Amino acid sequence: MYYPARIEPDTTGYMVSFRDIPEALSAGETLEEARFMAADALLTAMDFYFEDKRPVPMPSGLAQGEELVALPASAWAKVLLLNAFLDRRISKADLARAMDVRPQEVTRILDLQHPTKIDTISDALAALGKTLVISAK
Repeated sequence: MYYPARIEPDTTGYMVSFRDIPEALSAGETLEEARFMAADALLTAMDFYFEDKRPVPMPSGLAQGEELVALPASAWAKVLLLNAFLDRRISKADLARAMDVRPQEVTRILDLQHPTKIDTISDALAALGKTLVISAK
């Protein structure tokens, strides 16, 4: 998934901001470095939503003067899971029972830093009444 970012020249190089994810701010001395740092800032900002148990805003359309910055597919799948989990307003224990796994497993699944197989994320979404759909363009 991609989020629109504004990369603008400033006094020391380039400043990066995301209107959908205001926590994601970064900069770089060159345009190339700013783009690299933008991707890192976007992924890092997702941690705030997971830690605070807040829904992650979906990306809006691209506006003039913006460019798209990719969020890794593994992180995007977990964002979708977090949002579905929060929308259902159930506990981790409830999700664990629905998935027939230990509560510790749900804690790991809902941890952005923990590597989780896509099948496990799909199973968690299914337990929440959602279907993970993957496509290629």
